[in-house]
Amino acid sequence: MISFNNVSKKFKQREALNEITVSFDENIYGLLGANGAGKTTMLRCMLGLYPINSGKIMFNGHNVQNSTLLNQTTGYLPQKFGLFKELNVYDMLSYFACIKNIPKNMHKQCIEECVEHVNLSERLYERVGKLSGGMIRRIGIAQAIMGNPEVMVFDEPTSGLDPEERIRFKSLLAKLGKNKTIIISTHIVEDVEVTCGRIVIMNEGKILANATCEEVRRFAEGKVFEIPAENEKDLKGSYFIEKTIIKDNKPHLRVLSNREQDGELVSETVEDGYMAKIKNIC
Repeated sequence: MISFNNVSKKFKQREALNEITVSFDENIYGLLGANGAGKTTMLRCMLGLYPINSGKIMFNGHNVQNSTLLNQTTGYLPQKFGLFKELNVYDMLSYFACIKNIPKNMHKQCIEECVEHVNLSERLYERVGKLSGGMIRRIGIAQAIMGNPEVMVFDEPTSGLDPEERIRFKSLLAKLGKNKTIIISTHIVEDVEVTCGRIVIMNEGKILANATCEEVRRFAEGKVFEIPAENEKDLKGSYFIEKTIIKDNKPHLRVLSNREQDGELVSETVEDGYMAKIKNIC
């Protein structure tokens, strides 16, 4: 288990993490929050890449600030992932296998399995510099799952992936997720809604919720209205306009509000619950 106990992290005068307390067990977690919410900082602190200012981060009873145990059992895809462009895919992944201390005689089998998972088997001996951005991202996913680590951390893993590869990634997580701790950091709700057992919501360096998808959905229960766009001037009290949709060939507003509005009350979604929590309309 990984636990954050009153962890704070500052960059000069900016508080990136504000006394956060949260735990991650064997499950698939979606770490949701807007850009700048503190998601990447939180993950980098967990992996020992950033020192923390106060609090403790524990992994199976060990303080990660004083131990390399978590790093030895974690596969990590950072938000910004770079490769040696002059190497081919096989040699690049062999380099990662060496870093992970995978026995030399296991490299070929391990690499072939990983590239098959991310649909890059036909590119195995192609030079990295010739690959597209989406393919580079898929190599990043391949190296993160290499060696079947106990903990897997993906920071914006679907960035640059086409719809088919996003579906493939979700299916891959479903296969790998048993008896593991997997954390997916993203600001895209649909990336976690189907795959993740729990959602951790962050905003401005704080943890707002650690809940199941159903619990997140209920944050917006009875608070989602669809009204004709022309009636926006009639909205009452505190509200948040999520988006504009087309309904009956006319533009309508999807509105979150604690107060009943002159429009149709509609069923809430996980995205509605997430926005309700972020905008404090719970």
